[in-house]
Amino acid sequence: MSTTVTMTWEEANREALFAALTAVCADLEHFAATGQAIGRSEAEHPPGTTALDELCETFRLSTFERWLVLVCAGLELDARFGGYLAAAQGDPPRPYLTFGLALAAGPDAHWSALTPSAPLRHWRLIDVDSGHGLREAPLRIDERILHFLVGASHLDEHLVGYVEPCQAAEGVLVPSHQQVVAKVVGAWSAEAAPPLPVVQLTGGDAVARRAVGVAACRALGLNLYRIAGDILPEAPHDFEVLVRLWTREAALSRSALMLETEDAKPEGTLEGRLERFAEAIQSPLLVAGRERRPVRHRPVLTLEVLKPTRQEQRGLWADHLGVDPSSLNGQLDRLTAQFDLPAPAIASVCLLARQAEDPSGAAVGPVRAEALWAACRRQAQPRLDDLAQRIPARAGWGDLILPSPQQRMLHDIAVQVRHRAQVYEAWGFAARSPRGLGISALFAGPSGTGKTMAAEVLAGALDLDLYRIDLSQVVSKYIGETEKNLRRVFDAAEEGGAILLFDEADALFGKRTEVKDSHDRYANIEVSYLLQRMEVYRGLAILTTNMKGALDDAFQRRLRFIVSFPFPEMADRVEIWRRIFPPETPTQGLDPEKLARLNVTGGVIRNIALQAAFLAAEERASVGMHHVLGAARSEYAKLDKPLTDVEIRGWK
Repeated sequence: MSTTVTMTWEEANREALFAALTAVCADLEHFAATGQAIGRSEAEHPPGTTALDELCETFRLSTFERWLVLVCAGLELDARFGGYLAAAQGDPPRPYLTFGLALAAGPDAHWSALTPSAPLRHWRLIDVDSGHGLREAPLRIDERILHFLVGASHLDEHLVGYVEPCQAAEGVLVPSHQQVVAKVVGAWSAEAAPPLPVVQLTGGDAVARRAVGVAACRALGLNLYRIAGDILPEAPHDFEVLVRLWTREAALSRSALMLETEDAKPEGTLEGRLERFAEAIQSPLLVAGRERRPVRHRPVLTLEVLKPTRQEQRGLWADHLGVDPSSLNGQLDRLTAQFDLPAPAIASVCLLARQAEDPSGAAVGPVRAEALWAACRRQAQPRLDDLAQRIPARAGWGDLILPSPQQRMLHDIAVQVRHRAQVYEAWGFAARSPRGLGISALFAGPSGTGKTMAAEVLAGALDLDLYRIDLSQVVSKYIGETEKNLRRVFDAAEEGGAILLFDEADALFGKRTEVKDSHDRYANIEVSYLLQRMEVYRGLAILTTNMKGALDDAFQRRLRFIVSFPFPEMADRVEIWRRIFPPETPTQGLDPEKLARLNVTGGVIRNIALQAAFLAAEERASVGMHHVLGAARSEYAKLDKPLTDVEIRGWK
């Protein structure tokens, strides 16, 4: 009983390749003996399933071009070929193939095989050694093509550093992303009419864009590689070489390319290179970035990839927590209302929360709401180190001394941030009108009246991060740069809905001027951009100013809250003095009623109290009235303000 042994594709491919090389050896021996080429028809090489067949079919090689590739491959794979070639040329020092020998010995030889536009040279299947005439130049097979023929496929080494495999986090795509995948697959399916369209994936979620691209290519049986738009070569020759090598690689390895333009700034010639690259690539191409890029001379399908919807996020939370959403008593509603996280981030949060509950990872059952919220904050903390400063929220409602109307307004702000999901989503206000849903506030008043402290109090009450925006880093003299910096601020803070504090905002958002030149026009655009982002920002944006009158009236009308921080009255200053020293600070004989005669703001009171504490520490004594007096004299001198007898009467 005989047993049939089935060869693997690799074994069958190798066997077929060496059979073809043996036939080429016979051609060379025949030519060396007779000086005549063997004629061969196309029918002798019917299409098959080997790598050689695929190469010839993909690049439409003629019989002669196929023969050239095989001889050059034989030189690398079979030691006999050098001798055959030297014998065929009657010259032992020339154990290599020249185009002149190929024209004489190859079947159906034609001169056009090595023209620059012919497949062998256009796609760099064969290299012609420089420094010789075309007929006498040694011919060599490209290393990537040699590896392909023997079945050892890998990324072309000339593309390393430009492209890399595109991978996405493991997990099931949410339904809205699956719909985008289906549209990409439909656009690139076998039934789609050529040429294939460029597919643009837009939106702010880079993780989701990549996951969609990977899933679509996997469904189509394609490998996906990525290239960053800002590394495209500027030199025309290098640019053209990259285009050809990638197109060749895509054909050899059945691959698509994702051109990622997220960090590509459209300055100088880069914008043009991005467009030319998208138009020149002949393989399936995804262009991924926040915004749509112009591609004028190819069909384009633009698809928006958004973060998972709130309902999809609820499902992801429930899946990763392994619980029924209804059993969490509204906990998921609060999380999805505040944090706009992509799928991988939600998985990470659940892992962090479980580790916080039990570092060993053995904890089972429901996760506490506090652990989930804290993990969300850590996961969503924006990366704003160069544009903003994170302020720890240490102050509480009891530290804030303000008149009752202002206190109530601050509580109203907290209420709206806390319950916006219920009002906007469950109660239908967002469906009625999507405009003006952002919660924004203006804190106006003199320096030291508690504007920043109020922001701290809100951040603490809402258990959110507070970031003070560095306006010196945001405002730029270059046209358009301020908008880009503002976009970075809002985009980075969006996931966690952090509280953004634009301190001394009148420096950025002053009255819009009449348009007298291009700078005035762009200044107005910057203000309009800020208004637009504040209206859709899912967190709380707070602007502070010492000069409310300097703000544009139209701008003020777009704000949800305007809170005036007045100069503290006598009773308020008394209360501030009562609370200004920490309980741990030793004091003796301090009279808040007398101290409150100092006609200064809370910020100045804090400075005086701090300096008085240092003076007392130097004397190894408790803080007394004379220490405060010395500190007050110093602070008043700094402010260039006289300390009157009325203010300090009866202190001694």
